[in-house]
Amino acid sequence: MTRRAIVFHGTGGHPDAVWYRWLGDRLAARGYEVEIPHHPGLNQEPIDTFLPRVLASHSFDEDTVLVGHSGGAALLLALLEHLQTPVAQAVLVAGYSTPPNTEDEPVLQTSYDWARIRAHARQFVFVNFVEDPYGCDDAQGRAMFDRLGGVQIVLDEGHFGSPERDHPTFELLDRLID
Repeated sequence: MTRRAIVFHGTGGHPDAVWYRWLGDRLAARGYEVEIPHHPGLNQEPIDTFLPRVLASHSFDEDTVLVGHSGGAALLLALLEHLQTPVAQAVLVAGYSTPPNTEDEPVLQTSYDWARIRAHARQFVFVNFVEDPYGCDDAQGRAMFDRLGGVQIVLDEGHFGSPERDHPTFELLDRLID
């Protein structure tokens, strides 16, 4: 049994930004096979055409942990809805399921099958922030938590990965992953 973790960056992000590589190194040291893909079309291309390529680019099974940050967390909702098999854990950092601000959000679907999403992860963890400059706040996390269950953690850290505030590590996130 190989445990796998896939870490999805946020909108306009890159695998080498903020805490992504740090988390990947920590998980690899714990025996995970780690992927931190670069998907430059994330939240630029409509989810209907973007999602099939993401699904085809990765393998998912009951030992997979998915981590998404911001737009990458929104992507996890669509991934989970369309997977053929459940994953072990889905961790959404600064995630959202409705437009968090006035920007265009092509990563969002027009609606979600919440029961199907819930059936495709054994555990959900939502990490949101009281005041998020992009609108990915605790209310967004609560809306997903109310539909999917799991654990919601509310911090006062901003966006934890915005270019304005460098966050090279994320100790709590490392501890939250099984």
